[in-house]
Amino acid sequence: MLRWKLRFEGTDWVPWLIIALAAFLRFFLLGIKPPHFDEGINGWFVDQVMKTGFYRYDPTNYHGPLHFYVLLLFESLFGRNVWALRLPVVLVGIACVWLALKFEPFVGKNVSRIAALAMAISPGFVFYSRYAIHEVWLQLFSMMFILGLLGLWRRGTLTYLWLTGVGLAGMILTKETYAIHVACALLAIPTVAVSYALSRVPDVKPAKQTWSWIDLAMIIIVGGFAIVFFYSGTFFNWSGVKGLYLAFKAWTETGAAGHGHEKAWDYWLGLMIPHFEIKRADFFGYELPMLIGLILSFIFGIAILFRRPLAKKFNISLRYLAIYGVGSLVAYSIVKYKTPWCIISFGWPLLFVFGGAVLLVRPKHLRFTQRAIGVVLCLSLASSIWLNYFKCSSPDEPYAYVQTYNDIFKFTDPLLKMAKRDPSNYHLTGHLIRSSVYPLPWMLGDFDRVGYYEGGNKPANLDGDFLLVQEDKIKEVESKLKGTYYTQMLTIRNYQDPSKAFFSANVFKDVFPGRTPDFVGGTQTPTPSPAPAKVP
Repeated sequence: MLRWKLRFEGTDWVPWLIIALAAFLRFFLLGIKPPHFDEGINGWFVDQVMKTGFYRYDPTNYHGPLHFYVLLLFESLFGRNVWALRLPVVLVGIACVWLALKFEPFVGKNVSRIAALAMAISPGFVFYSRYAIHEVWLQLFSMMFILGLLGLWRRGTLTYLWLTGVGLAGMILTKETYAIHVACALLAIPTVAVSYALSRVPDVKPAKQTWSWIDLAMIIIVGGFAIVFFYSGTFFNWSGVKGLYLAFKAWTETGAAGHGHEKAWDYWLGLMIPHFEIKRADFFGYELPMLIGLILSFIFGIAILFRRPLAKKFNISLRYLAIYGVGSLVAYSIVKYKTPWCIISFGWPLLFVFGGAVLLVRPKHLRFTQRAIGVVLCLSLASSIWLNYFKCSSPDEPYAYVQTYNDIFKFTDPLLKMAKRDPSNYHLTGHLIRSSVYPLPWMLGDFDRVGYYEGGNKPANLDGDFLLVQEDKIKEVESKLKGTYYTQMLTIRNYQDPSKAFFSANVFKDVFPGRTPDFVGGTQTPTPSPAPAKVP
């Protein structure tokens, strides 16, 4: 008992508290917001994998196959629900915070802990760790890759060689933008060499490498096998392997044109800089620590250029992270196609520079600096709580980009309530007559008689158990309906026309007790419709 007590008292609990805070913020009310447009598409892809047995990689989809197979595993274990869909990314987001702590041997204990804490509570890092999208995977693998490079430079052990290899293979399996990260990581090496020539710091000699060529060959074989295995659809779609290079043609064209997601070069700065808009109650800005890290990087760069004493405050590893972070930001700024979740892919190195502020001040100013960092982190936490639990579906929030409105629950809740009461209701007939209905094809994936009609397509018989009709088609549809329905207006997401939901009064009368039907067609009883069209 005494030995256990001594071990308990001797444990450094700070890292565990940081990880626990990261886990709480990512798990708490995980299902509070409806599935995002991309989550719906990703979930639908997983449904197709369940049917076909493999993922057919499409080089114009701009995303690697790994994420879909992980989602397949979790949905197989925990069912088709939003928690199972988001759980893998939640765990990866927590792993990123844990990995930030592993930079301690190269940047120092205080710097790594400040960076990890900033990541744990950041509005963006929390927000996108609660989404079933690819970017958190790219962040994890890029962190592994960079940690591996620093470890090979300073330690030279087999562990860091594996981190480098797994990080590189993981990025390739995640998203085509891995090319940006690899290029920036390599270009940062000669840039660090120039900074060292201008302002020297100790302990920069490369460590003796303790791994062998056989170890390197093994890592190449394992990484290569994983890449071929997943891109080939687990050997069922060999043409998918060609997508490893075909994807870059489509990717470069999209990056140059924007295709509806084009943004100005300073878009990322706009996400970092504080906003003072009272109507949004957003006083803190999204990424204050990241912004401060960026400012410090430029101050530090000027100090190196003019060989000021301040330049010697950052060791070679922090210099590398600063250069890699700023370089990645510049690269992502050049690309016209910009979506807000990319900020976590390239912004994480700047958090280490933010933590490096404690190294730049004199001892007599350290306490003030620590308090200032604490204030910034408190503001970041407040902004994170406000965004993730109060404004997570608001069109006013730039991070809630193409986010599904809570309005969608007006349509899905009655359907899911009916199915929960009686599983035979999964066979209800439904017509969704509108364009761009995601995430509904995934949310309603268990309903096997739902038709999706875009453009001018419509079912031969418009009556069904439920309908969702685009605003400009409501009059035409209503003129041909014969049944009696409860109705509800709703909007799926911003930049989209409203829709009108119809629920058959005969079928849903128990879901709307005491309510009078809103629409009465030519007859009181809807006629069964033919088999629905396929999901778009």
